[in-house]
Amino acid sequence: MSIKLFDSELKVMAVLWREGDCTAKHISDILQEQTGWNINTTYTVIKKCIKKGAIERREPNFLCHALISREAVQASETDELIDKIYDGSADMLFASLLTRKTLSAEQIERLKKIVEEG
Repeated sequence: MSIKLFDSELKVMAVLWREGDCTAKHISDILQEQTGWNINTTYTVIKKCIKKGAIERREPNFLCHALISREAVQASETDELIDKIYDGSADMLFASLLTRKTLSAEQIERLKKIVEEG
C-alpha cells in the first residue's frame, strides 16, 4: 500500500528522515526557519501525516516517528511519474533525464553500474 503525500507533508517527512525521531516542536522550529511556517501550520501537516499512517505520535512531548522510508516514497513517486507522464516506460523517463541535464563522468559511471547490476 502506498501513501500519497502532498508537498507540505513531504517537507515534514524530510525533516524526520534527516533528523530521525524528533518532537513536533523541533520539526516546527526547522520548518519555520526553512519555509516561514508558523507552529499551527506545521502541527496541522503533522496531524495529516499521522492520519495517513506516515508518522506515529509517541509520548512524551509529541515525539514524531516516520513510519515510511524516504526510499519507499521515492519509489512510489517515481512509479507514479513513469505511469502518468511516460506511459509506464522507465526507459523513456531515463532518456528524457539524460537529454536535459549534463552528467559528470562520475555520474555516468554510477549509472552504468546501476544498469549492469540491474
